Amino acid sequence: MRPEKKELTVHVNDPHRRDLRLNDLGWNSFFENQFANLGQAALVPARVIEDFKHCYLVRAAIGEYLAEIAGKIRYEAENRDDFPAVGDWVAITPRPEGGRARIECISPRRTKLSRKVAGRELSQQIVATNIDTVFVVSSLNREFNVRRIERYLTVVWESGARPVVLLNKADLCENAAGLVADVERIALGVPAHLLSALEGTGLEAMQKYLARGKTAAFVGSSGVGKSTIINALAGGKSLRVQPVREGDDRGRHTTTSRQMIFLPGGGIVIDTPGMRELHPWDSEEGVARTFEDIALLAKHCKFRNCGHRGEPGCEVETAIVDGRLERERLENHRKLEAEQRFQERKIDPRAARQDKERWKKIHKAMRNKPSFPAE
Repeated sequence: MRPEKKELTVHVNDPHRRDLRLNDLGWNSFFENQFANLGQAALVPARVIEDFKHCYLVRAAIGEYLAEIAGKIRYEAENRDDFPAVGDWVAITPRPEGGRARIECISPRRTKLSRKVAGRELSQQIVATNIDTVFVVSSLNREFNVRRIERYLTVVWESGARPVVLLNKADLCENAAGLVADVERIALGVPAHLLSALEGTGLEAMQKYLARGKTAAFVGSSGVGKSTIINALAGGKSLRVQPVREGDDRGRHTTTSRQMIFLPGGGIVIDTPGMRELHPWDSEEGVARTFEDIALLAKHCKFRNCGHRGEPGCEVETAIVDGRLERERLENHRKLEAEQRFQERKIDPRAARQDKERWKKIHKAMRNKPSFPAE
């Protein structure tokens, strides 16, 4: 807990506090139905707006509470996914002392943005939940990398939210329009917007994603300007920012925790710490959506199980030769699929056996493959 944050002790019966409508917090019929199924009138719906590791700041219609989780949640939790995350709707019991509450249960999540934790540990880290839009932020300096953007899009598509690419620091780039075109070639069907948060330009394009009660999250590497964008949208300095290092344009970790910010226009945004290492978690659907163009090309390959590695009649290889597809994009697709298979083998023994059988068939087919004369 952060002892200096005295504003956490908000009293429920504060007469100067204006009550909020649940809809302003992102409440909708989905969560209303889930809450009704609990059948406990004494419970109060609230949303997690900040995570302090051992306790949570939650906001209900009648005020904010510093909440701890009930012992039952801790006892029944099997992994990190079973604990509250920023964006969750929870059922709370307010305590008599005011400003304090206990989280009794977590409502099922409508969307969930997550990734594999950094390092060798094989577990899931939830970034944010119940979000409508995820802004994938990249800066137009030496940090710009379309392969990294593909990774972020894979994570966002898997979450169930809508991805939008923001290309920040347009004021520092002479070929901004060309880089937008590069992103549009790999971000199929995903809007891409140019902006300069420092100069306050391009922000108006974001407003249509930030209607009252709608929630958006920001993801991207450190130093791309996520906090600066949020400050510009909020009309002030809600978040601390730091300049990037001059030597390599690498960012410093300014945001260290996930927190929800309520914008003047009624939209809700979640800032997240920068990610230097991004490995998707359970990314099958995300990979399919991000690399849909490769799947469409593969349908026209001569062989149904074509590996796109020089087989005759391979439409994917043909697209690379004639410039319709970048080889680096195909390699990134293969890398993400390989990471997904690795996780499945580690997590699910049955998936590991299926993967082993699949490779045995591939190797057997290669041994029996007739040799083709060199052209």
